[in-house]
Amino acid sequence: MLTDVEIAQGCKMLPIKEIAADLGISEDELDLYGKYKSKLNDELFRKVENNKNGKLILVTAINPTPAGEGKTTVTVGLGQAMKVIGKNAIIALREPSLGPVFGIKGGAAGGGYSQVVPMEDINLHFTGDMHAITAANNLLCAIIDNHLQQGNTLCIDPRRILFKRCMDMNDRALRNIVVGLGGKVCGVPREDGFNITVASEIMAILCLAKNLTDLKERFENILVAYNYSGEPVYAKDLGCAGAMTLLMKDAINPNLVQTLEHTPAIIHGGPFANIAHGCNSVRATSLALKLADYTITEAGFGSDLGAEKFLDIKCRAAGLEPSCIVLVATCRALKYNGGVKKEETSKENLDALAKGIVNLGAHIENMQKYGVPVVVAINKFYADTDAELEYVNNYCSEKGVTACISEGFAKGGEGASELAQTVCDTIDEYENKTNFRFIYDTNLSIKEKVNAIAKEIYRADGVIFTAGAEKSIAEIERLGRDKLPVCIAKTQYSLSDDMTKLGKPENFEITVRDVRLYSGAGFITVLTGDILTMPGLPKVPSALKIDIHEDGTIEGLF
Repeated sequence: MLTDVEIAQGCKMLPIKEIAADLGISEDELDLYGKYKSKLNDELFRKVENNKNGKLILVTAINPTPAGEGKTTVTVGLGQAMKVIGKNAIIALREPSLGPVFGIKGGAAGGGYSQVVPMEDINLHFTGDMHAITAANNLLCAIIDNHLQQGNTLCIDPRRILFKRCMDMNDRALRNIVVGLGGKVCGVPREDGFNITVASEIMAILCLAKNLTDLKERFENILVAYNYSGEPVYAKDLGCAGAMTLLMKDAINPNLVQTLEHTPAIIHGGPFANIAHGCNSVRATSLALKLADYTITEAGFGSDLGAEKFLDIKCRAAGLEPSCIVLVATCRALKYNGGVKKEETSKENLDALAKGIVNLGAHIENMQKYGVPVVVAINKFYADTDAELEYVNNYCSEKGVTACISEGFAKGGEGASELAQTVCDTIDEYENKTNFRFIYDTNLSIKEKVNAIAKEIYRADGVIFTAGAEKSIAEIERLGRDKLPVCIAKTQYSLSDDMTKLGKPENFEITVRDVRLYSGAGFITVLTGDILTMPGLPKVPSALKIDIHEDGTIEGLF
């Protein structure tokens, strides 16, 4: 059996100019990064500006488990299947982060015969977007510390600097650090720390900015610190937003690649969904909608995180409205939710499936609350039995949604063709009948918005706000920035803020320990439980299994 990287390396890719030409994109509208990767430049944006939008399909999932769900694989397979059934479609994905690639999760380019390629490049440095984000972020940090060193005319209080450095790697040792040590010439000593790049506000801004001008304005509005009088200090006060924007002049343009079956894929931006808003860029999705009849995009982790933020933050900011939501589940993951150990999930166990399927039920109900039709994609694994697949299908019917088996991993587009046809039929059936709505009104108070998500999506009894969170909320209200969407950072493994509570937890409360204003991005980040914005490596990181040989052959990458 071939590995993912072996399958990807065996693919005969088409030159990206040919993929672009099929979309009506000329070579002048491409900024090529070799033969198989390209950025899509402003000339293309201007050309298609008045095109009619296609249909938007959001792919999300149940809560992730070690048993696997395969959301990206289903997304890619569905995109390939659209071509099989004669539809014009584009996939819009996030860029992988080096943190998970070398940590525990692996790459994010799909799997089996439903992958985007060149997989190795996409999972590594790609077109340098992550590095540009990191550089822009750390330029602002360097300017802050230099300002302290050179006289501090803004009277910045070193104890109240909010903006942290970042790097695109899991490194727990950098969560809390002290900078400026070594004497007077080395700066002003103060406490600092690192976020992972994909959790940075710069990443969020890239993914929500409409154009270069909007990007610069958002950079200017980043709240970086408070002065000794307790007044806010923004990036515009430090005068470096222009230089930060310059570093991002190429990164703001989406990247065009292809799938194994030559379906076009636009990959851009990569915020995590557990600690950030978890969606690819507004520019990428908006452009895809102008280029194809169907745009298939995904939101990170389960629907309680990525999909909620896609719908309540991204769609609100960009004026987007999905035509269908595809919810991915596997029998293995549902059995894990029912109490089966990972190594036992390949064995038939209808009792555990019946116990764990309530997790799928909760996610179906969550997505139905947005007024958009839902289709369940059962991502089939080799050991799934007919009885298990029938049980999931019947359960979905009872919930009022259609379920389809997807075999994109093993069979590529052909294996997901039934799913693709079902999604298209569902979109046609509900044409002009959807009633898309948000879970909360941004004019509510911060606490009311958090409670709305906690009760409607997580099924919590309520929310506990720590004293620190209460203080932060009061400060945001004082600044008059409390009428923004909220981005809740929470464990991805449970509907609750306790990763050990699987299935459909009951009789629990969510604990909010901190609230942060991301004024440049335009939302308020709410940290729950013990969630961290700089992950650590596991005991045996994926990096220990990855290697490259003298002839350039890569092994162990995803």
